[in-house]
Amino acid sequence: MGNTLGLAPMGTLPRWSHRREEPLPNPGSFDELHRLCKDVFPAQMEGVKLVVNKVLSSHFQVAHTVHMSALGLPGYHLHTAYAGDWQLSPTETQQAKFLTWQFDGEYRGDDYTATLTLGNPDLIGESVIMVAHFLQSITHRLVLGGELVYHRRPGEEGAILTLAGKYSALHWVATLNVGSGGAHASYYHKANEQVQVGVEFEANTRLQDTTFSFGYHLTLPQADMVFRGLVDSNWCVGAVLEKKMRPLPVTLALGAFLNHWRNRFHCGFSITVG
Repeated sequence: MGNTLGLAPMGTLPRWSHRREEPLPNPGSFDELHRLCKDVFPAQMEGVKLVVNKVLSSHFQVAHTVHMSALGLPGYHLHTAYAGDWQLSPTETQQAKFLTWQFDGEYRGDDYTATLTLGNPDLIGESVIMVAHFLQSITHRLVLGGELVYHRRPGEEGAILTLAGKYSALHWVATLNVGSGGAHASYYHKANEQVQVGVEFEANTRLQDTTFSFGYHLTLPQADMVFRGLVDSNWCVGAVLEKKMRPLPVTLALGAFLNHWRNRFHCGFSITVG
């Protein structure tokens, strides 16, 4: 009896032979490196604030803001926004001269982001402020990059270089910025869908100051409530409670902050409609 040699068709090759590595994700922008940790901390509140947002159409929206505070005079702000290509008249903007101008450019590749910002460049006066950012995804979890800040004006010139790194795991994110101007480190941890915590450390070499902060974020979905709190090394304790008044488009917020070192206390209450 002779030997029989069987060949498998090309379409039936083992699955591992067609395995391809997934492309690296885009790292995002440099300003968003510490965003997850910062969103855990409560925002400072003082006085009473009423915010009413109204979308009149797909091109036009209006916002009213009333703020009353014991630290300053009460104020009212009206903000209108129009998005479209219809110019009512040439006098909508001041076209006589430039007071300040800035150029921003950002390019996002498949696994990297490059950003360049020029502020008030003056070729005659030889003055400019330039900020360059670059982030590169090394792996699916590791991101490395840096920031270069350069400024020049008559009689003065300088540059500050900052290196950055970010490591993202399944339930936590660690970020570090180190440069000649100081250091900024943050750690974000998501315990579950309701509890999130963040730890932040900042050191400024120019001011000779360091700050250590701990924040937590608690979500109560059944009650439509969000609670944020913080404790830092400056003996400051604060918390903000937000409550959505469903089915109405109204959000209530109550916050209080106490600085034991400076013996200062302030609280705030806000209502947001829309």
